[in-house]
Amino acid sequence: MAFSEFLVERVRERFKNISNVEERKMMGGLIFMVNDKMCLGVDIDKKTNLDRLMVRVGKLAYEDLLKKTGSKKMDFTGKVMRGFLFVDPEGFDMEEDLDFWIEKALEFNKLL
Repeated sequence: MAFSEFLVERVRERFKNISNVEERKMMGGLIFMVNDKMCLGVDIDKKTNLDRLMVRVGKLAYEDLLKKTGSKKMDFTGKVMRGFLFVDPEGFDMEEDLDFWIEKALEFNKLL
């Protein structure tokens, strides 16, 4: 499993007051499950060797959120997973940007 402990701690801090959060190592990274649903993950992009987020935002917000800095389509197997995004460091290095992505993931999680 390859992921940044520093980034995991940043995410963990934001989930500490959320109930029903579980961490699972899967998909080559660490996934934060909320209410037994995949919400957000942390891994390292094997091509660039940079940290990245995996954010579940749903299909309705997907196209608009693709326009955000650092955001791109999630394609683990070569097939795009609509409703999920990868976010590169330029999109979450600033604290307010990381807050934004976590908020979007939690918003969608409430709809599930």
